[in-house]
Amino acid sequence: MLIRSWNVYHGRSHPAGRRGYLRATIELATADRPDVLCLQELPLWSLPRLGTWSGMQAFAARTKRAPLGALAGRAVTAAHQGFLRSAFTGQANAILVHPDHRAEGLGSLVISDRRHHPRVCQAVRVDGLVVANIHASGAVAQRQVNRALAWLADLVHHDEPVVLAGDFNASLTLSGFSPPHGGIDDVLVRGAEATQLLVWPLERRRQNGVVLSDHAPVELTVRP
Repeated sequence: MLIRSWNVYHGRSHPAGRRGYLRATIELATADRPDVLCLQELPLWSLPRLGTWSGMQAFAARTKRAPLGALAGRAVTAAHQGFLRSAFTGQANAILVHPDHRAEGLGSLVISDRRHHPRVCQAVRVDGLVVANIHASGAVAQRQVNRALAWLADLVHHDEPVVLAGDFNASLTLSGFSPPHGGIDDVLVRGAEATQLLVWPLERRRQNGVVLSDHAPVELTVRP
């Protein structure tokens, strides 16, 4: 089962310019039909569109509200994507699942406190594999991930494999999980064999001379 994760940077390019490329980013990430795609830093207005853009089952978790509403926030931000991001559009994570798989949303948990950026861990059960999607905050990433793992412990069935994917803003070593690859974006696996993590080269996310996102997608294949 191919598990991919990408912080899509609200559809901004790198370096950030005036235009946004979120649909192109989602379409690129799903063009080869991965089994599971974990996304971070989505604007709220995009959530109803993810299924149409990707052809996949979409499970979303809001991390930050849009103070003016999702559509108004999109209109304001469209004036210049390089300067404005989640301040008006809000922010969310999402897990996309190939339609051939049985998928069950397991909900989400706020893992941050009021002193830090709002962060959420969400989880989906995919054919007996629990996939958790997380966006953590650097210096407190370990504490936030610990909260996520405590929550997942009550959701995971006995001996059920677990995948923890996302943008950790840190390189974390977690007991029982596969070793980190050393970057801030990672896919960690417990209870199953997995291939070595692949980080997309820059050229793979370049379209018409524009580099999509300031993060590279990361992926691996899990063999339960």
